[in-house]
Amino acid sequence: MAELFKNLIGGQWVESHTGRTFTRKNPATGELVGTYTDSDAQDVDAAVTAASRAFKSWRLYPSPKRGEILFRAAQILEARKEALAREMTEEMGKVLDETRGDVQEAIDMTYYMAGEGRRLFGETTPSEMRSKFQMSVRQPLGVVGLITLWNFPIAIPSWKMMPALIAGNTVIIKPATYTPKLTVRLAEVLMEAGIPDGVVNVVLGNGSDVGEPLMHHPDVPVISFTGSTETGRSIAMAAAQHNKRLTLEMGGKNAVIVHEDANLDLAAEGILWGAFGTTGQRCTATSRVVVHRSVQEELAARLGAGAGKLKLGNGLEQGVQVGPLVSEGQRETVGKYVSIGQGEGATLVAGGNVAAGDGLENGFFHEPTVFDNVKADMRIAQEEIFGPVVSIIPVDSLDEAIDVVNGVQYGLSAAIFTQDVNNAFRTMQDIYTGILYVNAGTTGAEIHLPFGGTKATGNGHREAGTAALDFYTEWQSIYVDFSGKLQRAQIDTVEHPAP
Repeated sequence: MAELFKNLIGGQWVESHTGRTFTRKNPATGELVGTYTDSDAQDVDAAVTAASRAFKSWRLYPSPKRGEILFRAAQILEARKEALAREMTEEMGKVLDETRGDVQEAIDMTYYMAGEGRRLFGETTPSEMRSKFQMSVRQPLGVVGLITLWNFPIAIPSWKMMPALIAGNTVIIKPATYTPKLTVRLAEVLMEAGIPDGVVNVVLGNGSDVGEPLMHHPDVPVISFTGSTETGRSIAMAAAQHNKRLTLEMGGKNAVIVHEDANLDLAAEGILWGAFGTTGQRCTATSRVVVHRSVQEELAARLGAGAGKLKLGNGLEQGVQVGPLVSEGQRETVGKYVSIGQGEGATLVAGGNVAAGDGLENGFFHEPTVFDNVKADMRIAQEEIFGPVVSIIPVDSLDEAIDVVNGVQYGLSAAIFTQDVNNAFRTMQDIYTGILYVNAGTTGAEIHLPFGGTKATGNGHREAGTAALDFYTEWQSIYVDFSGKLQRAQIDTVEHPAP
């Protein structure tokens, strides 16, 4: 019988009062991998009460000491990396090399934010008056509600939790129902590292029963969400009604420019990894290839051949390069867009079918799919698919390529392959995305730089790096007058020394 995973509320692992549970099966094999307590608004209320109580003391806990707890947590994560990666592959489906990288991101973020416990810097500035000192300091915000997606089951929770915690906030996290296990494991590690009771709370369940009550709760002033654009927009409207601070990380339609002078071996390798790594289920996945017409035919042939050689299967098996989609619904979405692309007149170069044979029929597998001769306004070139589908769009110039890259509602990640430094700097200047790569694919963000996008990808905030601390803290400006008298700032009364 599969282990029952419970909520963490006030330092105790407890079942939901509902008595309900839900299960998760391995998307590659159909085998049961976990049973989880299924919660509702009453469980959210209990978590908010615990987090609010814990905040009163946690906010006063010296931030270097908070950092020491996170440092111990990072060490524990490091020691358990392989076990956590294997559990993630079983529950989410992506291959073991990728889940190891997912866990490594959590390790890196936890170490990084541990160090920020001694660097929560403000500023001191000179005053315009005598005998007056002034400075700014960071203050925590309170109880933070975190709602996470399933594609990076421990990296995304860590990106949200660690900066919130180091800043002195308490957290309640609702992980995705497809991949809750790694969030539970992360909370276990933090408890083992010495996090006080109630500082970290986990409530398991679906969006309507847990996510919405958390989002609307009057004692949760901060929400951080990663997920679909449609859900993010509804959260933005709800947050505005309650005047909540909100960060949104939503969709992407990421493009790679392959200019006529590109190294095609390098470009093809970067595109194949960017498009089909994590089975295309990344917000930064390569979805569009904007290629100069002079090298289109050769690049399309390379991508078609490369996609056809990728090995599909259970991500725990040696040599497997592409795992399953996370669910049957996700696979159906991919199939729908393949049909749309064919109906729009795009040329199918590789893939296009549900994958079967060698046991693949037991999971949610779809062939890596490449379309050529795609027009920039086709739906497959405009809408996020979140699966193993990439579209090749031919252009005649770099100017046209930049227009195509910018011509979607999203602005997360983009890349250019070129051997001309002038082309590289042109794209840096003119492409409007939160992330840009030169001679690399669209994936692979590092935790010490800001992560996020423009336009419909987000709402302007950033995760990772020190930029994350700006979201999870509030600035307080402090003035100390030690003159012993009431002073008024009047420039014309300032005494100037003789020259």
